[in-house]
Amino acid sequence: MSPRKAAVLRHGEAGRNLREHLIDTAAKLISAQGTAGLTVRAIAREAGVADGVLYNHFADKEELLANALAAHVRDVENGLGELPAPGSGTVEATLRAQLAYGLALHKEILPAFAGLLAQPAVLARFDEAAEDGESWRDRLAGYLRAERELGRLSGDVEAATAMLVGVCHETVLSGLFPHGPKVVTSPGIDAVIATLLEGIAVR
Repeated sequence: MSPRKAAVLRHGEAGRNLREHLIDTAAKLISAQGTAGLTVRAIAREAGVADGVLYNHFADKEELLANALAAHVRDVENGLGELPAPGSGTVEATLRAQLAYGLALHKEILPAFAGLLAQPAVLARFDEAAEDGESWRDRLAGYLRAERELGRLSGDVEAATAMLVGVCHETVLSGLFPHGPKVVTSPGIDAVIATLLEGIAVR
């Protein structure tokens, strides 16, 4: 085995190679301290390898960070558990669960994306690697379409998807950028879902 391999791998983490170890290490650093200022040196030190070892497994820093960002998102999603299936419970209850999930997800992952705004190459690599249907937004849209096919919803589900995702973005991003537009009060989950289902037009 190469002497440059991390000690943690030399001591018997079965089934893990050095590339996976580096991605996992970088993902843990992203979770703990965000992406702003995250360097190759910091990742290498945390992983227990020399700085140059990273370039034996990744074309560049951007590839490593894009993979680590994807791993961070997966870790957060795995910790949030499963969402209700279409047709289960009431539509109101499942929509509340969807929005609560989205808010919790964005609270954990948006800081990492915000920290990479000055590194568009990383975000481009992340986007290129993403598969259709993989994001929560894709799954939310799929859920709404399934409920419409079941006859439990009607109307423009793409617009509904944009509204729910927009609530998540506004709620979380307004806290990340304190010098941006102020959000005085964020609507509660129940209020958002009631408005989505009932509308605001006078009947």
